[in-house]
Amino acid sequence: MSLSRRDILKSLTMTAVTGSVLRVIPLEAAAYAHRMVQAEKAAAEDQVYAPKYFSPHAYKTLQALCQSIIPSDDDAKGAIEAGAPEFIDLITSENQDYQLALGGGLMWLDNTCVDRYGKVYLDCTPAQQKEILDLVAYRKNAKQDPSLGQGVEFFALLRKLTADGYFTSEIGIAYLGYIGNTFVKEFPGCPPVPGL
Repeated sequence: MSLSRRDILKSLTMTAVTGSVLRVIPLEAAAYAHRMVQAEKAAAEDQVYAPKYFSPHAYKTLQALCQSIIPSDDDAKGAIEAGAPEFIDLITSENQDYQLALGGGLMWLDNTCVDRYGKVYLDCTPAQQKEILDLVAYRKNAKQDPSLGQGVEFFALLRKLTADGYFTSEIGIAYLGYIGNTFVKEFPGCPPVPGL
């Protein structure tokens, strides 16, 4: 029996409440979602992914947050290049729990930034963006200020999904140096510990 696109995407979001899809979902299913995104981009006239769930503003905010979570550096490309925002949008389009958590979280972020800085997250200065992300990055901050609770929960989920989108992509797999299940004739063991 063959699985439909919708079945595969729903399987990727089965753990919306419990956390990371990598704990439950096979790498092959996540790779399939990445291939779906790549095929759509290749077929598009402008070679750009069209968000399925998020509004244009929310999607730009999602991209900025993913880039903040896993930025590009000298060693590797970041979340944007790996397609994490597209991955997140695609699986969110099939899961109401993610829609509520991520859609509500992005609205919370913009509203909180408007209250604190007089502008939405994307219009804030880099220092203001860092300040708000530092507040929602740690659960202890929600204990001290309960008004941060929704933001902390949102950002925790977004970090997990960004990591999942990154580390199931070709870029993320290459960064890890994962070579798959390969036959090894002999296992030399761990290298000796210096000084022992």
